[in-house]
Amino acid sequence: MIARIWRGETTAENAPHYQDHATHRVFPSLASLPGHRGAYLLKRNAGGDVEFLAVTLWDSIEAVKAFAGAAPEVAVVDPEARAVLSRFDEFVCHYDVLAPSWPAR
Repeated sequence: MIARIWRGETTAENAPHYQDHATHRVFPSLASLPGHRGAYLLKRNAGGDVEFLAVTLWDSIEAVKAFAGAAPEVAVVDPEARAVLSRFDEFVCHYDVLAPSWPAR
């Protein structure tokens, strides 16, 4: 399994707009793609701004390429997200997932 990790930052005012966009548009659209296994959106306050960390899970790098294209390290950031983000990573990081998640207690 591959974890695809990307970071973006916005103002406190725009943070709800980005969060809504990611959770109600982007993540649901990813769910229909072959090889997609889930997504998490993490948020933290960062000196008056808000930082988001998106983690998507994929079966393989081939599944990532089917989503992102031949250069999977290039971030896919649509115009609606670009409109509310003040900064974002142009490139993503891919990690091999080595251990399964632990069951919640």
